[in-house]
Formats: sequence, structure tokens, C-alpha cells
Amino acid sequence: MIFTHVQLREKYLNFWKNNNHKEVPAIPLIPQNDPTTLFTGSGMQQLVPYLLGETHPQGKRLYNIQPCFRSQDIDEVGDNRHTTFFEMMGNWSLGDYFKKEQLTWFWNFLIEEIKLPKEKLYVTLFNGDKKNNLPPDNESYEIWKKLGISESNIFKYDGNWWSRAGSPSQMPEGEPGGPDSEVFYEFTEVPHNEKFGKTCHPNCECGRFLEIGNSVFMEYKKTDQGFKELPKKNVDFGGGLERILAALNDNPDVFKTDIYVPIITAIEKITNKKYEGNNQQYLRIIADHIKASSFLIINGVMPSNKEQGYVLRRMLRRAAVKTYELSGELSLENLVKVAEDGVFKTYNQTNYFSHKNKVDVLSTISEEMNRFEKSLAKGMHEIKKQKNIDGKFAFFLYQSYGFPWELTEEIAIENGAKIDKQLFIDEFEKHKTLSRSTSVNKFKGGLADQSEQTIKYHTATHLLHQALFDVIGDDIRQEGSNITSERLRFDFYSIKKPSEVNIKKVEDIVNEKINQKLAVESKIIPKEEAIKLGAKAFFRQKYPNTVKVYFIAGYSKEFCGGPHVKNTSEIGVIKIFRFEKIGSNLYRIYAK
Repeated sequence: MIFTHVQLREKYLNFWKNNNHKEVPAIPLIPQNDPTTLFTGSGMQQLVPYLLGETHPQGKRLYNIQPCFRSQDIDEVGDNRHTTFFEMMGNWSLGDYFKKEQLTWFWNFLIEEIKLPKEKLYVTLFNGDKKNNLPPDNESYEIWKKLGISESNIFKYDGNWWSRAGSPSQMPEGEPGGPDSEVFYEFTEVPHNEKFGKTCHPNCECGRFLEIGNSVFMEYKKTDQGFKELPKKNVDFGGGLERILAALNDNPDVFKTDIYVPIITAIEKITNKKYEGNNQQYLRIIADHIKASSFLIINGVMPSNKEQGYVLRRMLRRAAVKTYELSGELSLENLVKVAEDGVFKTYNQTNYFSHKNKVDVLSTISEEMNRFEKSLAKGMHEIKKQKNIDGKFAFFLYQSYGFPWELTEEIAIENGAKIDKQLFIDEFEKHKTLSRSTSVNKFKGGLADQSEQTIKYHTATHLLHQALFDVIGDDIRQEGSNITSERLRFDFYSIKKPSEVNIKKVEDIVNEKINQKLAVESKIIPKEEAIKLGAKAFFRQKYPNTVKVYFIAGYSKEFCGGPHVKNTSEIGVIKIFRFEKIGSNLYRIYAK
């Protein structure tokens, strides 16, 4: 049976609910208080404090479907399985059940709930690490065999290990980690490509196998004496909704599932090109980038030349260029139609896009495409001034104005010249290498820093938030925060622009509360009770019916997962060293 994405969502959510799990609302695509990544890249990102020991207000058994974005996959988009935006179906055990229950439940979901043929399912396990005296995961091996997986469908690899830092040898002391067990679906109609080896196996890159779920078992902690078993062991599961849909279709192309077909159809209409042959790569890039852009926009991202805004701008302009390459026309307003007729139609049975969201998406794409048209005009002006259009100049146009190589090449040919494309490629590769080296931590999709200094800054943002209310008024709304070990950054909305005097008063109040040595405590209470108490919340985030609220004695109350200092005296003196306007009624504070 082939499920639609709506049916698969319903099956998944009901399955874990019926197995006594509580749903955790998905967090925004722009994570709070996580300086190591620009975007939410996994379902467990919000659960790091709880996997490390904090008490979760919803209990020990959790599940959700989390929208995710991974910017490092942009250059990979174009094949049949890579996307920048995807949805991660997850479930977690915080010191409750472990391997037997997790593997049995997931197997039952695949075989009984969505009816995947078991002969096409393969599993991989941790093969052990002799250097660190870590045994192979024989327990999971025996569980899988009892569930009915044949030994020929079980493979062991050294890489089946998870920790925030990577392999066992890369982990610092104090970090938790453990083996993982992945499940793969085999597309038997896809022939094995021998350029990847004479034999095929789940980790082969030929395209015959697709990973559809991974159960991580956090059972060890690294110490100065080696790895020790954790007293409380956690389960962290993640499975890609799009990939499971591909398995249900028995087709490795995720763009042929119903979660992409309306978008592909919309692109076919505007380009007058079918999803076939060499056209497929172009349509996949356009489809992914417009969908991902739409989700970024409803999460508050606007095109810019920095951080999340830069990624959004890059995707929209890349989609425009690919549309040109496919159709030969620069009808940039057509991308609005892809969002309207494709993305919105795909998700009309979910609650992702409200009417206001749709208006925001269409207007933002339209405005950015108008800007891009002007950039193209500037690029044309530069070309007219240039006597020699070579590969290096072609890259300058591409980098400065988003000018597509194909247009530059076409103009050069019309002028009787031929550009060395290899020089363009060499310049492009140098740029990519530089970008990767300067932003490797920002774009890798890491997890929140839990150092002592960032915990102090995190608690300080609570004081800052309340102080802004005290000084400026009740219309203040938190728009986001970013914390590193060097400084905190706090973004907020305000109808009236704060003056320098206002900001200095905010700083004075924060330091006054620090000097008062106020106790910091948390309570798990019903959401409605927290609202009645006046606890502040991040407006973009949805909260469960039971929440954790942090109280700074007699001063601040805020929805938050932690961690925090025990007393404000631990924070130290806070100095606001920069205040700036970043948008319409949007302001940013930097402090250290």
C-alpha cells in the first residue's frame, strides 16, 4: 500500500501516542540559544539538555515530527534523494525503555502499520572498537534476529556509533554516546553500480539502498579511565518522512512522492519541460529550494547577505537561475507560482501555512526576485565595460551579482569570444574551500554548547528580556537569541525605538538583579497556569500542555528548557556593547 504524506504522519503520530508517548511540539527552524548551527537540523536538537540529565516536563517517553533544514546539503541537491528541507520523525526514551522495546516498536511500525515488505529491509549495527575497549552491539543483533531479520540482512560497521563529537576516539571526557542501529530499504529494481565495489551492501553509495531510520542508544559516558556505562540510558530515534515515503512507493526518487509531485507539476507548467532525462536535476533543485525557502520565510528569515538570510537568498537566486537554464527565460515571477500552486497545495492538509504565512512567502519571494532582476541589470552593465570576459570575470559576476555562468558564456559568444570554463570552476572551488574553512562550525548542523559560560549568558538573557519589558513596555517581543562563549545576542520587536538611555537603564537593571544574588529555580507546571503567572515565551515556538518554567526569584518567569545557573551572582557583570536596528521594528542587543 502506498501512503500519502498526510496518512504517514497520522500513522506515525498515533502509533507512538498509543504506546504511551507524549508529543513534543516541533521547534522553529531557527534554533534558540544554539550558536553552533544556523538551523534546526534534527529532531533531537531541542532535547539535548534532557538527554544530558534535565527533567523533561512531558515525561520520559516522547515523540514528534520536526521540520529540519541542512544548509550543507545545498550542493548535493539534484539527485533523487538529497533535499535541504525535510521532516524528521522521532521518538525518545529518557532513561526509560531501551533496545528491546525500541527495535521491536520500530519494526512493528514498519511491518504492521505501514506494511513494508520485511525481505526488503536491512539493518546495520556497531561492530565494536577495540582501541577504546567497546564491544560490538551483540544485544541488538540478537533482538533483530528474534524479530525475524535474517542474518544475511544484518551488517556490522565501525561507523555505527553516535556522539555529538563523532567517533569514540573524538569524544571529549564527560560526553555521552553509544552504538546505533540503522534500517535500510532495498530498491531491488535498481541495479548495483560496480564503480562502488563488486558487491552491494547497505552502506554502498550506488543508490540501491536508502536509510529510512536510525535508533541511537546512548549507553556510555567517556571518562579519564575509558568508557563507562551510564546509569540512565537513552534512546534517540530519527527517520526521514520523505525517505519512508520513497520506500512506500518502492521508488528511490523522493521527488516522485506526493510530498513533491504538486511542486514538480507547477515547475513543469512554468518551464514547459517534463520531469524526465536531464531535466530532472533542474526540477529537483527548483522544487527543493522553493519549498525550503517557503519554510524559512514563515520562520522569520528574510533574504540578506548574512547567515540564515544569505542561505535563503542563495537558494531563491539559484532556483531562478535553474529556471532560466531550463526554460531559457528570466520570468522570475514564476517562482511565486511554484510556491502558490506547488508548496501550498502540498501542505494544505497540514497546519504549516496560515493565510498570513502564505502572504509573507509570496511577497518575500516576489521582492527578492525583483532585487535579483536589478542585480542582473548591474551585471550586464559590468559586462559592457569589460573588454576581456574570461573565466575569472565570469566568477566575479556570479559572486557579486548572482549572474549565471550560462548567460555570461552566451554574451561572450555573441561578442565572438570563448570563455575558459575551467578558470571559472577553479575560482568557484577556491571560494567554496574558503567558505567551508571559515564557516565549518556554523553550517555543520551542530548541537548547543553547554559550557559554563554559555549557561551564564543564557540565564542573563532572561534578565535582559524582563528588563526590556520594565523599561520599554509590554509590546516587547523576543525574536531570537544567539549565545556563544564570548557574548550573548538578543533580538526583539518593539513598536517604539529604544533610546541609548533606555538601553543603559536595561543594562543597569540586569546588573542590579545579578548583584541581588537571586535564586534561579525551575518548576514543571501546566501551560495555562504558567500563562496566568505571566511567564514569558518565545512567540514562534509551540509549547506542550505541561511546561518547564524558570523563575528568577521575585523578578523573571520564562518558559525554558535550561540549563541555567543556580543563582544570578554566578553570572558576573554584564555590559551591553552594541545596540542596532536590524529591520522594521526589530532590534538587536550584544552583551558580554
